[in-house]
Amino acid sequence: MSETDKAQTATPGGDTIFGKIIRGEIPTTFLHKDDVCVVFNDISAQAPVHFLVVPVKPIVRLAEAEDSDKEILGHLLLVAKKVAADQGLTEGYRVIINDGQHGGQSVYHLHVHVLGQRQLGWPPG
Repeated sequence: MSETDKAQTATPGGDTIFGKIIRGEIPTTFLHKDDVCVVFNDISAQAPVHFLVVPVKPIVRLAEAEDSDKEILGHLLLVAKKVAADQGLTEGYRVIINDGQHGGQSVYHLHVHVLGQRQLGWPPG
């Protein structure tokens, strides 16, 4: 199933694959882990480097983030920057947050995609 198809059928609510990864129920290699977020490679990579920055707190989607989440959201971007540098993305990278069905969100636990190490086109999608 394509990512677009997944986004058309995904629904918010309940546990997600990211919750299982955070709790260690699905093993993965973390590129970064702290008390606010985890970072790991995307299993459906769309670029030579493609990792996800996922908050430990399960924010369903960006549209539902609250003012009290501002520190978490800022932390996600700063960690994305750090891991991008660790991964050697010196020529630049793209940061993406998909929100809702039309935004292509296929997992309803907010996450930041970071893609790099190839020329990315514009406009996306």
